[in-house]
Amino acid sequence: MMQFEDASTPQTAPLVDPFGRHIDYLRLSVTDRCDFRCVYCMAENMHFLPKAEILTLEELDRLSTVFIDHGVRRLRLTGGEPLVRRGIMTLISSLSRHLESGALDELTLTTNGSQLSRFAADLSACGVRRINVSLDTLREDRFRAITRWGRFEQVLDGIESALAHGIKIKLNVVALKGVNDDEYDEMIRFCHERGMDITFIETMPMGEIDFDRTDMYLPLSDVRKALQGSWTLSPSHHKTGGPASYVTVEETGGRIGFITPLTHNFCESCNRVRITCTGTLFMCLGQEDAADLRKPLRQSEGNELVINAIRQAIDRKPKGHDFVIDRKNNRPSIGRHMSVTGG
Repeated sequence: MMQFEDASTPQTAPLVDPFGRHIDYLRLSVTDRCDFRCVYCMAENMHFLPKAEILTLEELDRLSTVFIDHGVRRLRLTGGEPLVRRGIMTLISSLSRHLESGALDELTLTTNGSQLSRFAADLSACGVRRINVSLDTLREDRFRAITRWGRFEQVLDGIESALAHGIKIKLNVVALKGVNDDEYDEMIRFCHERGMDITFIETMPMGEIDFDRTDMYLPLSDVRKALQGSWTLSPSHHKTGGPASYVTVEETGGRIGFITPLTHNFCESCNRVRITCTGTLFMCLGQEDAADLRKPLRQSEGNELVINAIRQAIDRKPKGHDFVIDRKNNRPSIGRHMSVTGG
């Protein structure tokens, strides 16, 4: 596979926000497109961005390298669905040089699993050692209803293919009241029997969808209380660099994670920033303030304009988000869809 020219600059001061938090984790969206239309994430008839607004693979590589040169140690590729981006393995292959040099500790991605059978071998060869797979049910009829367009067996085949190539998997499950809240025990068994972790996530109020999110909102405090009726849960110090807090299930030895942006936010230790596929830097998932990195990226072959824009943005990183979900606030807290920001 082709390698992009290395646009790196000498290592300089790391990125530190106004609250002393070192930014060492970048979540980079490579596309706003997806081959599913999950009901809590997208409207069924989505309007996607024109190609001219999307960063090229070369620009995504260059931008990632700037962040790595300034202290980012973990890089997660997201979408939309990252594996539907044309030429995505060319980018991943190029970025793997930072793993080989030791500049990057981890290169990973979040996927819906639909394309894993095609790409698992190449991902493993590029040094991808773990991935997150978003899967909210193990029942085919529910899967079809949640994803609208999804193919359940294709996702299961992808999971098995990734495991066979030595890639660790964590299943991400959005907790949906009245939708999938009767199968969490089944999903825990499914994961732990395969050596996979599972993380439950509260639905996030981002972007207009086709119905009221409050109908499906399920606090994870309720989920955890219900799980304690079936399992012995012990606190775990396990960390992956992300926002999940973990417990160990004594009966299986496996882990369960909880991501709780609404009932108990994780802002105090936030070490992350997100970049959209258009080159927009969001310092906080739950705030609208952002910085345009595409313009300085395209204005110069050097990276001085880019890093200056990044530092100015990091200096505005807020202490926490503004997520709220209730009947009084029936508009989404954030207008943009999660598929635009990157999962």
